[in-house]
Amino acid sequence: MYKLYSMQRSGNSYKVRLALALLNIPYESIEIDILRGESRTPEYLAKNPSGQIPLLEVDGRYLAESNAILWFVAAGTPLSPEQRFERVEALQWMFFEQHALEPNIGAAYFWLALVKGGRELQTHALEDWMERGYAALQVMENHLRSHQYFAAGQFTVADIALYGYTHVADRCDFDLSTFPAIRDWLRRVEAIPGFVPMEGQPGAQVDDAPSVVAGA
Repeated sequence: MYKLYSMQRSGNSYKVRLALALLNIPYESIEIDILRGESRTPEYLAKNPSGQIPLLEVDGRYLAESNAILWFVAAGTPLSPEQRFERVEALQWMFFEQHALEPNIGAAYFWLALVKGGRELQTHALEDWMERGYAALQVMENHLRSHQYFAAGQFTVADIALYGYTHVADRCDFDLSTFPAIRDWLRRVEAIPGFVPMEGQPGAQVDDAPSVVAGA
């Protein structure tokens, strides 16, 4: 069984938990509170020298980086497109998530929603996060005006990657009222069989639970 080292309120951790839930894959969940320095202990750094979460343990080996973990768990499932161009299309949006969305909306969420007094500590950075975060949301909105999902014409790991922080944007000063296509997409993702919210109990597997796995 997989072991997932993650933090309940982390968007990057949630992406992996969501994929595992959608695929109905059981795993052991190990909570790592980065706000308490639990990812910087010698024991954890021996597993992941970068001191980041999430981290997936697979048969005694460790895989870091949320989007890399997504590709690993999704391999051979409907979440991972089979056709070459569509696979790269999904990767394209996952790279976008990491360079345009996560560094801005993700950073704003961390400092404004998770860190006590974070707004005061990051006043100098907030304007840039907002400007760049809104620019990323507009790129997504433009795409979703003519597409149901981000790659392959279907729900894939790209959607999971982008959902992780987009769905908490309104918890850190971003106003999604002017992004109707994004709001519709969020609702479509939340209607996928097997969906669990960020606050959902991690690690649980339900026998015969509906999932995105073909035939389920």
